[in-house]
Amino acid sequence: MKRNHLGEFEELLLLVVASLGENAYAVSVKAELEEKAKRKANISAVHSTLYRLEDKGLLKSEIGGATNTRGGKSKRFFKVTAFGFKTLRETEELRNTFRGLIPELSK
Repeated sequence: MKRNHLGEFEELLLLVVASLGENAYAVSVKAELEEKAKRKANISAVHSTLYRLEDKGLLKSEIGGATNTRGGKSKRFFKVTAFGFKTLRETEELRNTFRGLIPELSK
C-alpha cells in the first residue's frame, strides 16, 4: 500500500486544522501554530501548505460568507478528510514504531 508522506510542516498544519475544527482558516491556523507550537510562519507558507494538503486529498475547503470586518472578503475554511485522519494515524504509528526501537525514548 502506498503511503502519503508528510513533511514536518505539513503534519503540523494538518494537526492544527484538526484541532481547530470548524474555525480552521489560514489566519487562525497561523495563530494557533504560533501559540501552541511557538513556531513563526509566513502566511503565504501557511496558504501554500494548506492548498498542497488539499491537493493531496488530506484537506477539503469551502468558502464562508463575506464579512464587513474583512472588507467584504470571505474566508476559506478547511477540514481534515477521512484520508487526512488516516494519514495522521499512519504517521503516528510509524513514529511510534521507531521510538519503540530507541531505548532512550521507549517507555
